[in-house]
Amino acid sequence: MSEIKLPYPVVVGGHICLDIIPTLHEWQSSMEAIFEPGKLVDIGPAVLTTGGAVSNTGIALHRLGVPVTLMGKVGDDLFGRATLDIIGGQDERLIKGMIVAPREASSYTIVISPPGVDRVFLHCTGTNDTFGEDDLKAVELREAGLFHFGYPPLMKRMYQGGGSELAGIMAVAKSAGSTTSLDLAKPDPASDAGRADWREILRAALPHVDLFLPSFEEILFMLHRELYDCLQAEHGTSDLLPFADSELLSMLAEELLGMGVAVVVLKLGEYGLYMKTTTDEARFASFGKYRPKDATIWAGRELYTTCYQVDVTGTTGAGDCTIAGFLAGWVQGLSPEAVLVGAVGVGACNVEHPDATSGIPHWSEVQHRIDEGWVQHEPKLQLGGFLPSHTYLGVLERRTISRG
Repeated sequence: MSEIKLPYPVVVGGHICLDIIPTLHEWQSSMEAIFEPGKLVDIGPAVLTTGGAVSNTGIALHRLGVPVTLMGKVGDDLFGRATLDIIGGQDERLIKGMIVAPREASSYTIVISPPGVDRVFLHCTGTNDTFGEDDLKAVELREAGLFHFGYPPLMKRMYQGGGSELAGIMAVAKSAGSTTSLDLAKPDPASDAGRADWREILRAALPHVDLFLPSFEEILFMLHRELYDCLQAEHGTSDLLPFADSELLSMLAEELLGMGVAVVVLKLGEYGLYMKTTTDEARFASFGKYRPKDATIWAGRELYTTCYQVDVTGTTGAGDCTIAGFLAGWVQGLSPEAVLVGAVGVGACNVEHPDATSGIPHWSEVQHRIDEGWVQHEPKLQLGGFLPSHTYLGVLERRTISRG
């Protein structure tokens, strides 16, 4: 695939693992049929692939045509070599920023997925837990125009000590001149990460972050655990996306903007993307190499777009690929509306395939589908104050901010 001509590459850092997915037969349709003590279970070949933000977002950017380097951490073991072989099979240049830690165990996940049954993940965090500021590669950071970091809740040093390590990583990337981007992952509520003070961690990190792209459920859990638990109990479901109305989205985004980030994008799964930006135009001047050429079109915006209509085959990596689409539009200097629809367009391409990245085409193909009238879903959320954007079909804008 041809690369988009850009002045600086993107570096994607953070969580990476090797996924081992055994093939299970149709008659193995329950966990009891598999995990019976003393039983030898006949299974098919295993699929080996890579997972995590570094792999999913990084490879999606590569497939879109964005020059990218990956900066995940693996051990010098068999699983680490397999991780590097799989990524390097896409393009050897992708792995030049990867970190190999002597005498450490690589992260891996065994995915137990019987037909018609929810998957079970047996996960070893491995080298993700030891990733820290001291692992960053200075040469790659100096060359980068944008640094994206993903899944800190799944990396022990990122949430220990009040988040000082995460803040340090984002500050180093900023000082190297990069535009900085951050994504999250929802931790197990019973784990150390789930019990961490994420409000404190984000307060430390977000002043060094330009673009923040968590999911609605992740950030609701981290900032307003009581409300998160209350909504679950009230509606009897852990799927809280249908209850993400405009007031709640705006409240969460405003809180995050108050912590120092400039652009908040909340992923809403099948319901689309919501974005709110700072009203401080001067903040965009600190964005580093990929700062907007015209801050006035970015400041004080509150936009929402729905997903494109496709036949859904799988959702693995959908959020990561949507982020890749957003970043691809950002580094090309597109308008806020075009960046948002490009992001959901890439996410839609992802869910047309069962795996994380094989459905991602070149950016030009995504744009062609959009330009040819690709149909979007109608909004299903309660969006008080949102009206069609003046400048872009398929985007709604909340007219509560005076922009002169």
